[in-house]
Amino acid sequence: MASSASGSAIMAAGITTADTGGHKICHFRRLFLSSTLDHINYSNLQCRSNTENSFSSVVKAQAVNVEQAAARVAPKTEAPVVIVTGASRGIGKAISLALGKAGCKVLVNYARSSKEAEEVCKEIEACGGQALSFGGDVSKEADVEAMIKTAVDAWGTVDVLINNAGITRDGLLMRMTTKQWQEVIDLNLTGVYLCTQAAAKIMMKKKKGKIINIASVVGLVGNFGQANYSAAKAGVIGLTKTVAKEYASRNINVNAVAPGFIASDMTAKLGDDIEKKILGQIPLGRYGQPEEVAGLVEFLAINPASNYITGQVLTIDGGMVM
Repeated sequence: MASSASGSAIMAAGITTADTGGHKICHFRRLFLSSTLDHINYSNLQCRSNTENSFSSVVKAQAVNVEQAAARVAPKTEAPVVIVTGASRGIGKAISLALGKAGCKVLVNYARSSKEAEEVCKEIEACGGQALSFGGDVSKEADVEAMIKTAVDAWGTVDVLINNAGITRDGLLMRMTTKQWQEVIDLNLTGVYLCTQAAAKIMMKKKKGKIINIASVVGLVGNFGQANYSAAKAGVIGLTKTVAKEYASRNINVNAVAPGFIASDMTAKLGDDIEKKILGQIPLGRYGQPEEVAGLVEFLAINPASNYITGQVLTIDGGMVM
């Protein structure tokens, strides 16, 4: 009975009973050692696996602690505060929308188009941004000071100024009135001077800021019937370069963007013959879009890659001036 039980146990262990006693013992030893080694290897694997899991858990826990500590130490980045003049339509509207959608807080300045300015603000807010409108004539010092104060009262500072407001009063020089001349110079050039001076006072205190002036290719090459407009935009270019030199030590970047022919309500009303003549001067053979200008302005205003650019005039004109 006992032998039968032992034999059953040995057979269960895989040992053959047909061999002689010596062979059975030898074979049993081999199986016993092999089984023992397998057990040891399995135990080692379990130990290594447990150790690796434990080490991984420690690393993950440390990583989480580091991230939490970094979050506590890292300062919260505030959204840039931007003022865009002449922002209710055209290029100014496109710039306001681009910067608003990029996360900036945008003051939308307008002179007369209050309804359009409010629509721009609503569109920015619909995208999760912040915006407010301000009606004022940037050729008047009191209006400019009130505009800057409105932005500071609402958001605490001014980080970026986009001088875009402008008008045209076209006519050949021989027929141009002094009023036509002065209106364009006052808004297109003096307005840039007033806004730049007021905003720079705030930027100087914190030693940081961006100013982008919307000039024009006609400020570089002139244009028939636009002596006043060409003079004003050439003045903006000269002002840009001078202010860039004066404020560089305060870490304020000042640049100008000079658009060519950009699609607008005015270009849409041009006759076929005039349009054909205009497009014939543009190597790319088309009008630019306000959104294309806005993209360049957005780069200069908030992209860190633009921090080493100042005192420059960047033309965006389809190759018209080269």
